[in-house]
Amino acid sequence: MESFNEYHLNPQNFPFLKTFQDSWQVIRDEFTTFMKQASPEELQFTYDVLGPKSKTIKTKGSSKYSAFGILFQGLFVESYVQLHQIQYQNYETKIAAEKSLELRNKYFSNLSYVIEQVNGFDENIIRNAYFGTFHPGLDIKLHVNYNPHMNRGYLGLIVPEGDVAMKICHETLYWHEGEFLILDHSYPHCPHNYTNYDRTVLVVDFFKPDKSREEVIAFEKEQVAERMQDNPYSLGVFGKSDKAKEEDFIKYGLAHQLEWDKALSS
Repeated sequence: MESFNEYHLNPQNFPFLKTFQDSWQVIRDEFTTFMKQASPEELQFTYDVLGPKSKTIKTKGSSKYSAFGILFQGLFVESYVQLHQIQYQNYETKIAAEKSLELRNKYFSNLSYVIEQVNGFDENIIRNAYFGTFHPGLDIKLHVNYNPHMNRGYLGLIVPEGDVAMKICHETLYWHEGEFLILDHSYPHCPHNYTNYDRTVLVVDFFKPDKSREEVIAFEKEQVAERMQDNPYSLGVFGKSDKAKEEDFIKYGLAHQLEWDKALSS
C-alpha cells in the first residue's frame, strides 16, 4: 500500500483532479496529435511562447527538459501574454497572443474544456497546466520550486518502463500512466530519466485547498510580479527562489550533488 507524507500527497484528497484523470487518454491523444501534426513553424512558436523557461534549474549533461502549456497563473496563455505584455524577439505581443489562442483551439480543446470545468466549479483552483517531457538521459540537479501556496500534480501520459523517477527528500517516486503523482515542490528534489524514451506528463499546479484563498492569491500575485520582472519567459512558473540551499543538500544526504555543483561552477 502506498504511503504518503508532508511532501508526497494522496491524490484522493483532491477530488477536483478526477476530471483530469478521467480524461487522461484524451489529453494524451491531444499531445501526441500535436507532436505529429504540428508544422515546424507551430512547433517553434510553441516552444518560444507557450513553454515556461527557467534560468535557475540546471541539468547534468546535454539532455534537456522541454515544456509547453495552455494555462499559467489561472489564465489561458493568450490572456497571460496580453496581461503581462510579454515582448518576444520574433513575435509582437498581440500576434503572440492571437497565435496562442489559435493553437489552443486547434489542438487542445479537450484539455481547455477540462480546465474550464474544474476552475468554474472551484473558483479557479488550477493555476498552471502544461506538458513536461523528460528526454532520454535527463538528470536534473537538486532544486526546489518555492510555491508554498500550491501543490504540483503530475498526470502520467507517456511513461516508459525503466529508471525514470523523482528523488525527493529521502524517497524515490515513480510516475504511472493515467495516475496523478502529487508533490509539495517546496521540498528539494531531483528527477531523472535514464531510459531511452521520452517521458511526458501533464503538470497541474493548484492552490492548496486548506489555505485561505485570499492569502494564496495575494502571495501568487507578489511572487509572479517578481518572477516576471526577472524572467518574463518563465510565465511566472520559475524564479530565483528555486535554487536549493546548501543545507538542503546536506539535510537530505545529497552532499555529493553539492560537490558536483561546486566543481561545475568553479
